[in-house]
Amino acid sequence: MGDVLVPADAYYGAQTQRAVHNFPISGWEMPPAMIHAMGRVKYACGVANRDLGKLTGTGKNPLDDSQVESMLAAATEVIKGKLDDQFPIDVFQTGSGTSSNMNVNEVISNRAIEIHGGDRFTADKPIHPNDHVNMGQSTNDTFPTAIHVAVAVELTNHLIPALEKFASVLHAKAKEWDKIIKIGRTHLADATPLRLGQEFGGFARQIELSIDRANRAVAAVAELPVGGTAVGSGINTHPEFGSRVAAVLAETTGISFVEAANHFEANAQRDGLVECHGQLKTVASTLFNVANNIRWLGSGPRCGFYEIAIPDLQPGSSIMPGKVNPVMCESMMQLAARVIGNDQTITLCGASGGQFQLNIMMPVMAQTTLESILLLANGTEAFVKFCAEQMQANAEVCESFVEKSLAMCTSLNPHIGYEKAAALAKEAFKTGKTIRELCLEQKILPEDVLNEALDPMSMTEPQA
Repeated sequence: MGDVLVPADAYYGAQTQRAVHNFPISGWEMPPAMIHAMGRVKYACGVANRDLGKLTGTGKNPLDDSQVESMLAAATEVIKGKLDDQFPIDVFQTGSGTSSNMNVNEVISNRAIEIHGGDRFTADKPIHPNDHVNMGQSTNDTFPTAIHVAVAVELTNHLIPALEKFASVLHAKAKEWDKIIKIGRTHLADATPLRLGQEFGGFARQIELSIDRANRAVAAVAELPVGGTAVGSGINTHPEFGSRVAAVLAETTGISFVEAANHFEANAQRDGLVECHGQLKTVASTLFNVANNIRWLGSGPRCGFYEIAIPDLQPGSSIMPGKVNPVMCESMMQLAARVIGNDQTITLCGASGGQFQLNIMMPVMAQTTLESILLLANGTEAFVKFCAEQMQANAEVCESFVEKSLAMCTSLNPHIGYEKAAALAKEAFKTGKTIRELCLEQKILPEDVLNEALDPMSMTEPQA
């Protein structure tokens, strides 16, 4: 293919440079989480090959023990992000991820040679990117393995803790606000009373369910394709290789990774990733809903609901002095919309990108899924810190709506029937009077019975 010029300070080599030249598409490099995961996979593969005696055996160009340790040390530097500037290839590259796989192989090879005290510029690589770093592997099994590892690690270490914090804050608000009575709303119309704490307890439960979904997203990518090599048959690798690599990855991440039950399925299809992102889409839908409800509850302050006070963070208008907007709610809703849109990309890539023994849309699946996790995790953390923790209840506003509500007549049904209660509601609306005032004027019920029937707190629980 001819000569290619590689920057003198680069640890990558010719294959990486060709890919940089061939794919001047978006300027989006592979996410750091994906690069670090590829380092994890290369480290685990190196350990497995070392323990199986493959690297130091009688094959072509065997390594000595110190060379193996140098290779593992170089992989560790990739894991820790010390070489992040050495991965310049665009996301929109070869669909298997071969360019990025060889990028990692080249970087680990050259850095390992350097660690070992050798000359990384020599043409004959003593620690070879293909023969040693990529031993027993194909891009077709290790690249999707790295996707699964990156996604599971980011879910476990970033998104799930953020959601757990959010649920905890909402539960605390629910407990704090449990005695505050407010009016319910269905169809955006007045409904029967409930407690503000009950409403926020419902939000907390939504986030708890989101945590369950995030855990199911991790489980969806727990099976690893590594060991299938080119087409799933495991050609050029040891029969124990896949299980050993999965065991190392499970040990080093604390996540229950296992070898794929069927390598032909695991190489060819990305159904697990589609399932994983489907859970993320549902989490995004929930976060959109909770943020939007909080936005509505905080609307005002004079002409909206204003049942809760959202913290003032920044001026809300360039022309209206004093205006403050629910900016954290709007941020959350936008990022959730992006994640919901990302799910369409993942679904299409999963459905149509896999033919026969390989899916050829994996780099964009990796980037898109990791973007969704990053947005959801960072967005949740910011929402909790700058909005949820600082929200305050407007108890007087909440309770003032209750007495004025026409839905108060609902608790009169057992006493006077639906039709008469409905007539009272219509009359109250026409006259501007409350249900209680009309009942007292018309002596609908004895006052003690009326007070018991129209007790807002009693309306927030089932009655025997």
